[in-house]
Amino acid sequence: MARNPGMTDEKIIELYKSGLSYDKLCSIIGLSNRAIRNVLYKHGIELNPLGRPRIHQVNENFFKTWSHEMAWVLGLFITDGHVNKRVHAVYLSQKDESILRKVAHLMGASPTIKTGIGTRVTPMLIINSKIIKQDLELLGITPNKSYSVPFPEVPEEYLPSFIRGVIDGDGWVQDRGYVMNVTTASEQFANGLFAVFQKWDLRTEITTELTQSEKKIYRIWVKGKRDLPKLANIIYDGAGKLFNENKKNRMVQHAVKPEQMILELE
Repeated sequence: MARNPGMTDEKIIELYKSGLSYDKLCSIIGLSNRAIRNVLYKHGIELNPLGRPRIHQVNENFFKTWSHEMAWVLGLFITDGHVNKRVHAVYLSQKDESILRKVAHLMGASPTIKTGIGTRVTPMLIINSKIIKQDLELLGITPNKSYSVPFPEVPEEYLPSFIRGVIDGDGWVQDRGYVMNVTTASEQFANGLFAVFQKWDLRTEITTELTQSEKKIYRIWVKGKRDLPKLANIIYDGAGKLFNENKKNRMVQHAVKPEQMILELE
């Protein structure tokens, strides 16, 4: 019995851990129950005594109630997350693996983090849950979200945490601290983010460009050595340790220090 295309050992293990029954695994993978178990044995994967895939722990109510932690994680998932089409699993990719561990801790999830292999070099957090997947889809994070993800209806008090997650995900901050931008392929999301920056009275604009495949992408900018610290004051207030340290340091480097304020007043 031949495997279906793309069914590597790693993919088989991932599907097994997603909680699918063996009947579904066999149809997706193209192997018999015994052959699938042989792959799992070969890699030392622990099997449930009843022969059913082991479900990883996660707080399945995490995205049901707004909080600053939930808003930050949602910002990360909207930018760097992915929902699997075929199985009940969601993924979050981040170069900074410590961010993934913070997300796993907040969600009460087993820290299933895969380091980069082959052509994929970015670490990835894998969360297996039908409910989490459904809740993210209700918030606009679908399997093909890149060009269609909306700007979610985030309660006003949680907007700073959400925007911090977005910047931690797809934000770029110049090392000199004069400009910052967020890149997205969704016009809806770009306009929503632009409106927030305008409401916060920041110097902002949207630019567009075409990729090599002729797809339009949008960059939402905040510019100015006074505007970046102003943005930082908004999104890092009460953030605790939930942020990308390098991006924060770049954004606040031109912040006016207390001694400077005294001199200016004099």
